[in-house]
Amino acid sequence: MNSAWQQWLQSAGAKIEDGRVGSFGDAKAELEAAGAGDVLADLSHLGALEFTGDDSEAFLQAQLTCDVHAIEPNSSSLGSYCTPKGRMLASFLLWRIEGGFRMALSRGIVPAVHKRLKMYVLRSKVQIAEVSDRVVLLGVSGAGAARALAPVSAGLPQRTREVASLAGGGSLIAVPEARFVLSIPVEAAAGIWTALASMLRPVGTPCWEWLDIRAGVPLITEKTQEQFLPQMANLELIGGVSFKKGCFPGQEVVARTQHLGRVKRRMFLARLDDAGEVVPAPGDDIFSDDIPGQASGMVVNAQPAPEGGYELLAVLQLSSRDGSAVHVGSAGGPVLRFLDLPYPVS
Repeated sequence: MNSAWQQWLQSAGAKIEDGRVGSFGDAKAELEAAGAGDVLADLSHLGALEFTGDDSEAFLQAQLTCDVHAIEPNSSSLGSYCTPKGRMLASFLLWRIEGGFRMALSRGIVPAVHKRLKMYVLRSKVQIAEVSDRVVLLGVSGAGAARALAPVSAGLPQRTREVASLAGGGSLIAVPEARFVLSIPVEAAAGIWTALASMLRPVGTPCWEWLDIRAGVPLITEKTQEQFLPQMANLELIGGVSFKKGCFPGQEVVARTQHLGRVKRRMFLARLDDAGEVVPAPGDDIFSDDIPGQASGMVVNAQPAPEGGYELLAVLQLSSRDGSAVHVGSAGGPVLRFLDLPYPVS
């Protein structure tokens, strides 16, 4: 997080924990507001990469699972970056900016992804820069979001993945479940935050992470890199994989998995009503009674829920989801109760 922006947030009441906004003083009430009200969050768990140059579109088209050619100036896409074996190194949100593209992904993996992508630039006319300290990402959610955004936006996106320009520069992106992400220059952040905070409740970053979990949008972090094929994390179900675009790292594996038929492992939304002393986290093993003696899946993301307990996204065998008790952390750990995702999974 940009140090000047961090200091400004602290002056506005933010409690900074591990480089992100933990809360604005009442984490429980903020989480309840995220579930039922109109909220504003600093997305300090995300970082940003910028791709510019004449060949930036062609370069990204050859590296990413999404169809970069199909991203219009007023649109965006979810996607992933994979190893040659088809395992995800990153999941992201990608949109156009003047002269190129901007990508939002887990802040902890930005340096490694940046370094790896630069290895493949070769003679292409593309420049890749980490801009995490020059760009502030904010999240807005709730029925009052459109009214709050009207004074700071040149227009309001009407459909998921649509992008509009912000009045002071930057982008406003509609994301799943009627929410919005703002990408703004750090020097404009305080003014926009102040305008939005007059109509929306500021909340900690974990509240937005919980909203992403509820929306079924996975975020690959350090603990889950190279663990999942895109289909295991439902990425093709939410528009993050194109099977018509041509080659990208891991494309052969990803395409073969798709054309073989039903994927054996999928990502599901689940709840821990009584976690006891267990605090679920990305990378934790999942165990199921139908596959004794070994882990059968993994936690992708997890956060406290407004009603208490935890909600999480977990990848596991479809057979375990359909007909077995499923535990977190160990074979005798707390049992998951599965919830419906906002999109069909089969």
